[in-house]
Amino acid sequence: MAGHSKWNNIKRKKGKTDAQKAKIFTKVGREISVAVREGGANPDANSKLRDLIAKAKSLNVPNENIERTIKKAGDSDRDNYEFIMYEGYGPGGVALLVESLTDNRNRTAGDLRHYFDKNGGNLGQSGSVGFLFERRGVLVSENEGYKEGDLIYDALEGGAYDFELSPEAVEIYCDPNNVGDVREAMESMGYSFVSAQPEYVPLSLVKLDEDGAKKMERLIEMLEDNDDIQNIWHNWEEG
Repeated sequence: MAGHSKWNNIKRKKGKTDAQKAKIFTKVGREISVAVREGGANPDANSKLRDLIAKAKSLNVPNENIERTIKKAGDSDRDNYEFIMYEGYGPGGVALLVESLTDNRNRTAGDLRHYFDKNGGNLGQSGSVGFLFERRGVLVSENEGYKEGDLIYDALEGGAYDFELSPEAVEIYCDPNNVGDVREAMESMGYSFVSAQPEYVPLSLVKLDEDGAKKMERLIEMLEDNDDIQNIWHNWEEG
């Protein structure tokens, strides 16, 4: 169900302009900084940092940027960021989960409330839409001619429990706490991934008319343009 949408989102991110890519680099850099402060600068001893380094590389963040961010985070404790999950409904009743990493929750909440209101939605209370999603580990790979039988064996061997195969991509599902282990196991088998992280996968999808789709696209663009927003999950049936 989520395969085509996830792959389209990844392609859209990779097609961003240089200025937009710099914003993506900044966001993943902020995550790396928090991981270093929480678990240390050694990725061998900090699995969260190890996963984020892999994420940064999949987004084409230069190695020197990654190394500089790790060093800077280890030398400084001035930033006080916290993860906050916001929930709400967009146009046409589309459910959204928006993960932020912010040093000012009042500013971020005010920005999100404005974005939702401007595009025919409303920001809700905690728990208002979360029940419409299931948390999974999701690993996405470009389809390089994989055979279904081989995928079944390799995914299970690597610690995953399911997958979806489309002509363009494959999504592999696992326990959200085991994404790093599954990624490393399958990379050792020769697989490469354009994305590997815990996700909120919608249990059902909502269709929108043309006007609703335009508002939803604009809402997503506004959220993605905000430096405090790390991830956006929704149950809009795109395309």
